[in-house]
Amino acid sequence: PYNIERIPRVESAPERLRITLAVAGFTRDQLDVSLEENQLVIRGRQTEDRERHFLHRGIAARQFQRAFLLAEGMQVLGADLVNGLLSIDLARPEPERVIKKIEIAARD
Repeated sequence: PYNIERIPRVESAPERLRITLAVAGFTRDQLDVSLEENQLVIRGRQTEDRERHFLHRGIAARQFQRAFLLAEGMQVLGADLVNGLLSIDLARPEPERVIKKIEIAARD
């Protein structure tokens, strides 16, 4: 499960969004956040612990992958893992307004 929230704008700062994923049971080392072209990809990998012997195993080691297609110009600001929640902050900078003067050709 995940949430996407809009972070209130502060003065001249660009619009910000936060994606929060529930990743309980995963450590920082078992998570991978990458930007592949315009896709934000989050992967989680847990490996089997061969040293432990279970009488009952109700919690399986698991893997997941979640991808989010980002709009043109979106920037990933960073990621944070707190209490089983992975938060990824994004910014959408204001597009630069470009004014281009077009010369009018003189024809006789």
